[in-house]
Amino acid sequence: MTFTAEQLAANLNDPWWRLSNLYKIIVKGDDDDDGLVLQFRPNRAQRRLLRRLHTRNLILKARQLGFTTLIAILWLDTALFSKSPIRCGMIAQDKEAAANIFRDKVRFAYDRLPESLRLALPLEKATANELVFAHNKASIRVATSMRSGTIHRLHVSEMGKIGAKYPQKAREVVTGSFPAVPQTGVIVVESTAEGREGEFYKLTMRAKSLSDAGRQLGRKDFAFHFFPWFDEPGYVLDPGQVVISEQDREYFEEVEAKIGRPLSDEQRAWYVATRDSDFSGEDEKMWQEYPSTPEEAFQVSTEGCFYSKQLTAARKDRRIVPRIPLVPGPVNTFWDLGHSGSSDATGIWFHQRVGMENRFLRYKEWDLGETISEYVRYLQSTGYTFGRHYLPHDAENKRLGLDANKSIADLLREAMPGQKVEIVDRVDSIHTGIQMVRDAFPSCWFDEEGCADGIAHIGAYRKEWDEQHGVWKPTPRHDHTSHAADSFRQFAQEVSGGNVFREGYGGAGKRRASGSWRTA
Repeated sequence: MTFTAEQLAANLNDPWWRLSNLYKIIVKGDDDDDGLVLQFRPNRAQRRLLRRLHTRNLILKARQLGFTTLIAILWLDTALFSKSPIRCGMIAQDKEAAANIFRDKVRFAYDRLPESLRLALPLEKATANELVFAHNKASIRVATSMRSGTIHRLHVSEMGKIGAKYPQKAREVVTGSFPAVPQTGVIVVESTAEGREGEFYKLTMRAKSLSDAGRQLGRKDFAFHFFPWFDEPGYVLDPGQVVISEQDREYFEEVEAKIGRPLSDEQRAWYVATRDSDFSGEDEKMWQEYPSTPEEAFQVSTEGCFYSKQLTAARKDRRIVPRIPLVPGPVNTFWDLGHSGSSDATGIWFHQRVGMENRFLRYKEWDLGETISEYVRYLQSTGYTFGRHYLPHDAENKRLGLDANKSIADLLREAMPGQKVEIVDRVDSIHTGIQMVRDAFPSCWFDEEGCADGIAHIGAYRKEWDEQHGVWKPTPRHDHTSHAADSFRQFAQEVSGGNVFREGYGGAGKRRASGSWRTA
């Protein structure tokens, strides 16, 4: 579209007009050509965000709603038409993504402005990741981090992926880049979900809790914006092309009950077809990339997580339930041990065997190594009758506290006389233990509240990321999720060893117990 000088003069003071008329964007063509150039006009989701934009914004979204494109255009427009030397920045997950955003969104849009406007708003400096404008000294930059100086407008693209692959970089964004934005500045953090841990998850939970409470937001509070897949008008398909299973129908009915509105046959068809064609039928990938609710988005772990499929199956089978009652009989514990005075945590799972089910009642973790007396006080406070306490193989050697002559196993036996303390044999490799966990998972039930931290941690237990080669390493990453995963592995190794039915292991008989918790 070509504008006369009079049209430009009449409308350039209107930011809504500028966003809908001035900028060109490149989009992928349907026939895999090099791209199509279109006039940028904010879509429905983008307009909704612009109307609700706060000084701090957290966006949890479905894929392909164009928020990175929107912010690139918005920041460019802000820099071009500001009367002051405003600094706009965008943080991407890696160098390739940063280069693509700058080249295909920022520089592309500027280069295709009306010629008269480019001449009036010239560049003073242009590099591979930054534009500085001569008329006002404002700038826009795209990089993988921003710490130096003041940033008046900051966008963090795919924060969840940054946190999953580069957790240290995500922490630097929070501790270094966010403080560089003044209270009157604007921050936009957006991403699809990447598991129930990391900086994006923590930011989302805080923002959502403020939204749920209906609290008036301060300048430094993050506003929560959720954009589900079904709000995008284009996500529809001819229902005659797709077979909807009974299980899918049940899922859609559950979603409708939660959102308080119906989903059309065309929307249902699109959802099923997208899941089956794009993600090989994997529900967990669909939940992550095209969530129906905020809670559903975080039911999914990243590609590098060891137990993603197992936890997904547990949720689908309703084995993670609001409450699991304590039944008459012993409770067993499975431990991972930290060191006194170290940063290693100690984690304990509390378990009952009921029939063929392994029920986990709660998970408790101490952030720093404590004394045996602290663990014993907690155990006694539960009121449980204990069966056996299962400790890892090094508990006979590892020392805790000042008594260098006694192992942790010795100290626990002394502190709880008459209790049965068992040492779980060491496996030949950690991958053997991980497979044992996967094999044991179908028999496991979890109390959702009592095991909340443990479930979140084993769900986020993941492989190391090889930054140099851009792949997941086979070895687990040792972080705050390791303690729940390692203590849970003690259980799986004991089950795999064939000891699950021995006398005293725990349980209230071999019959399958009934109760309302099963369908809660």
